[in-house]
Amino acid sequence: YVRDVIHAFNERGFDALDPKWSGGRPRAISERVREHICLIATTVPAEWGITGHSTWSLRTLAEHLISRGVVTAISREHLRRILRAGGVSWQTTTTWKASTDPHFIAKMQRVLELYDHPPADGRVICLDEFGPLNLMPRRGKRWRPAGSPARLRATYNRYNGVMHMIAALDL
Repeated sequence: YVRDVIHAFNERGFDALDPKWSGGRPRAISERVREHICLIATTVPAEWGITGHSTWSLRTLAEHLISRGVVTAISREHLRRILRAGGVSWQTTTTWKASTDPHFIAKMQRVLELYDHPPADGRVICLDEFGPLNLMPRRGKRWRPAGSPARLRATYNRYNGVMHMIAALDL
């Protein structure tokens, strides 16, 4: 074998050192199917009629892909690599709450102005309210494109009533 390489190098130069084969078998899952897998992973199982799961686990997603005929077989590790290559990662959802006060911006600017330039002869005291305390949707985790966590509204319907919490701390 070594003599064959030397003779080939003498005849063709460095081109003889390039392999004559492409190496490895062709991909069993095409790029189009990989993109489809990433799209399915960013949905909720309930959208596909799957009950009992609020998010996809690798096992549940693999079973779903096989049952839908997207792939004939796929391991959890291969699925994880496809999701990672597609920019889909396991992320915590975030919440936000927008103010309904029409004067919110003006009030916010006044508070920030007080923080930046407090009165020389006074103090800035901040108060906040807490309550009602109630059952509410909690943040969870799910598969999402990297850098774009799912967002949940912080406002929701209170069908089961509310509870107010009163506490005091004497320092």
